[in-house]
Amino acid sequence: MARSRSATPRRFLMCPPAHFDLTYSTEPWTDAAKPVDVALALAQWERLRDVYRSLGHTVEELTPDPTLPDMVFTANGATVVDGRVFGARFAQPRREPEAETHLEWFAANGFAHLHVPVHINEGEGDVAVTASCLLAGHGFRTNPLAHGEAQEFFGRPVIGLELVDPRFHHLGLALAVLDDVAGEVAYYPPAFSPGSREVLRRLFPDALVAAEEDAVALGLNAVSDGLHVVLPQTAAGLCGALRERGFEPIGVEMGELHKGGGSVKCCSLELRGMP
Repeated sequence: MARSRSATPRRFLMCPPAHFDLTYSTEPWTDAAKPVDVALALAQWERLRDVYRSLGHTVEELTPDPTLPDMVFTANGATVVDGRVFGARFAQPRREPEAETHLEWFAANGFAHLHVPVHINEGEGDVAVTASCLLAGHGFRTNPLAHGEAQEFFGRPVIGLELVDPRFHHLGLALAVLDDVAGEVAYYPPAFSPGSREVLRRLFPDALVAAEEDAVALGLNAVSDGLHVVLPQTAAGLCGALRERGFEPIGVEMGELHKGGGSVKCCSLELRGMP
């Protein structure tokens, strides 16, 4: 029998893809032969924003910058826990101004505890937050030294997980937190090193294990409020598995944004804790 679940109101920072393109993209999902339809990308993004608001969540909007085409992926720009903001430092220098723009927004909106990182980390792209710990990916973008830096800043245990499949270069493509209080997750095991798979097995023995077809559909790049799980509608198998566990999956079309290597979670930076 599926367990009873309830939703918790969330707050997100999002940025319209008004200037989204793939001109400088080096993401493994990018196909330069398939240019972006900006109008369609914007319509898909607006649908995602409206879904959040219809569920009672708050969406703050970051003003898009024509020089920063990837800024739609706001989750890469910081990690926010207990109102404390751990900034990003991007592996690709061309994206570094995004980190500065994020911190400027936080400073202007009352967040007093801001940290400019020393080591490369790509925000919630490589961090997943549960009530007991932070899960932190490394292997392609984030420097493992950033894990200790984040632990000192947040005062929470940080558990490193090594990513080994370049298709899943961020943790947020390979793992989703379904219930941050109960510590329930979904993940795709082959994305991780053998040791990291064993860590996940020990930490989350009842985890939902995603099939490859759902993982490559970016189905794990999802956002959950404890009841509703917003994810790409193409991850049909994952939707069924979520229903069996008592969640209410909400599929959204994100195909244009998938061209840049991101989906629901990448477009949604959760603001945990009021400033």
